[in-house]
Amino acid sequence: MTRNIWIYILISFVVSYLIRVLPLTLIRKPIHNKFIKSFLYYVPYITLTVMTFPAIVQATQIPVAGIAALVFGIVVAFFGGGLFSVASVCCVVVFLLEWFLV
Repeated sequence: MTRNIWIYILISFVVSYLIRVLPLTLIRKPIHNKFIKSFLYYVPYITLTVMTFPAIVQATQIPVAGIAALVFGIVVAFFGGGLFSVASVCCVVVFLLEWFLV
């Protein structure tokens, strides 16, 4: 059974195009529903979390080091740490745990 790659490319194009065009054509008025506004507000954060969390755990030699770095990073961010300080703490935690546990 031969498969034509142009069919796959066409389907990918149509799906990508519809995802971008349908909201522009169907939603022309401002959204007043609080639930939908809240949902649309948090979608980028959820997407970033879904993409980042597996990478945090799998990028280290020991998954426990990645999880510990995530916990320490959340704590530092909760207490007002900026991006540089959170990233630095996470790197140090992973480095130390992998150095001591491996």
